[in-house]
Amino acid sequence: MAEGFKDKLTGAAKEAAGKLSGDNQMKAEGKVDQVSGKVKDMAEKAMDKADEAAESVKAGVDKLREELK
Repeated sequence: MAEGFKDKLTGAAKEAAGKLSGDNQMKAEGKVDQVSGKVKDMAEKAMDKADEAAESVKAGVDKLREELK
């Protein structure tokens, strides 16, 4: 989550700087960075869930193998 968090933090800073300076492009870039960070966080969570599911399936297969011996 470090990469997503970094993007969200950087984006928030850019957006705030853009608002203060009146720089609409910087403000928009900040919003894009924040969305990018959220997407990275979601992708990482999805990968974690997939890893958990794979481990669960592996444990089930291992248990079934043991029972069939």
